[in-house]
Formats: sequence, structure tokens, C-alpha cells
Amino acid sequence: MLLDRSGQGKVYNLITRRRFLQMDVLEGLNVLVTISGKKNKLRVYYLSWLRNRILHNDPEVEKKQGWVTVGELEGCVHYKVVKYERIKFLVIAQKNAVEIYAWAPKPYHKFMAFKSFTDLQHRPQLVDLTVEEGQRLKVIYGSSLGFHVIDVDSGNPYDIYVPSHIQTQVTPHAIVILPKTDGMEMLLCYEDEGVYVNTYGRITKDVVLQWGEMPTSVAYIHSKIRSVETGHLDGVFMHKRAQRLKFLCERNDKVFFASVRSGGSSQVFFMTLNRSSMMNW
Repeated sequence: MLLDRSGQGKVYNLITRRRFLQMDVLEGLNVLVTISGKKNKLRVYYLSWLRNRILHNDPEVEKKQGWVTVGELEGCVHYKVVKYERIKFLVIAQKNAVEIYAWAPKPYHKFMAFKSFTDLQHRPQLVDLTVEEGQRLKVIYGSSLGFHVIDVDSGNPYDIYVPSHIQTQVTPHAIVILPKTDGMEMLLCYEDEGVYVNTYGRITKDVVLQWGEMPTSVAYIHSKIRSVETGHLDGVFMHKRAQRLKFLCERNDKVFFASVRSGGSSQVFFMTLNRSSMMNW
């Protein structure tokens, strides 16, 4: 569905009877990247085709197929779009593998296979890609054991953080590549805490982020709510009713959340972030 924020908040149905696990709009490429369907395929929709489903003003676009699958990949768990110079990489976590695709401009206008890492010892649950000092590509991924790195050039995997104080399986939430570190330092969020490490597994800050309860989702939104650089809490937002919220996206000065409810119904909330870090619903 499309929520029109420019008018009265009208909602348009775009795609029906298909389950979506993850999606990102890449306006510069005219595509919507998704993990969707019963088999969790990686499918890319063209924004011009989706727009025409609302306006119906371009017969030529209406005749074309509005989507393509990326590499016929199935069983996708998570992906991340990473820009390096003029290249956009798409890093995909599957059940026991990590795939890297790169965007090929016209005349191809699609993501094409770049690297593949299969038969991983630890099953990836979320994934990211960093470029060390503008030269070395490294995949970072989280599993039920902790966090790991794959050197893209050599294909060698190694652990960067395995929490020794947790005896059960770990739930990874987010991998945040920190700014102004040449792609070598990151914040790793798991369970109800987070640690600062570099790409070689060394703890870089004597700070541990801690939440009072297990978060439903963690997202990097500059330094507004909690600073990723210091770990300090910059602000707390609360709702008058008990709500379990899931992060959707951040646009301009607004953060969008969906309430998590049983039965499939849900509400969308947005929060305005201003310069004084006060949170307004």
C-alpha cells in the first residue's frame, strides 16, 4: 500500500495477496527492493509501474511487467543496500549463505551477481557490508551465536563478537557502521544491549548500551533518540496506551512505526524529531 502524506493521508492499494518481509525504495534507480511471497524471494518492483497503478496515465508502462526477481533467490532472510562511490551493492542473507549483487545501469538496469559465500558455519539472520579505508570490502552478519565477518576478497570468515555471558541463543537486532571511522568501527545491537567493536573484533569503547527490555526493532536514525557515538540516551517517546512498536522507516524529520497486533490489524504512527531532540507524536 502507498500512504499519501501530501494530502489527507489517503491509502492506495498497490499489490495485494502477497506477504512482504522487508522493503526499501531506491528512488535514484526507480525501484522498490523487497523480500516477499511465500518463498521469501528477492523481488524488485519498478516505481514507474507502481505509480501507474494509481494514475493509469501511461499505457506503455501498463503493458510491461512491473517486477523482476533477483537471481531467482529464495529463502531470503534479510538484505542491505550499501552505496560505495558510484556502485550500489545489494547484500543478501539466506539460510546458510550470503550473496552480493551490484547494480548494473542501462542497458541492463538490474542487480547482477558479484560474490557468493555458501555453506556458512553460522546461519545469518541480518547482514551488512562495509568498505574499510575505501579499499577492502567486508560482509558483517549476525547469527544466533553472535556477529561475524567475511573478507570479500579472500572469502575467509571469522568471529568479531560472540557474547560469552549469554549461554542461550542470541537475537541480533542491528549492525550500525559508525561515521568517521573509515568503515572499521560499528555498534552491534543484540538482545537488550549493544557493544562497540571494530572489523577485527576489538572492543573500541568501554560503553555498553542497555535497554530496560528486549526491543522489537533497532534502527540507526542519525543521533537523535540515542547517540550511536556516545551511547547516551537523547530522548524517550511514550504512548498513552501500551503499544508494541516496530520500526518502519525514517523520512526527513519523521520516524514511522507500526503497532504490532495479533490478527493482522495494525496502526501506523509517526514521530517528529526536532533540533532540541524533543519527540512529538
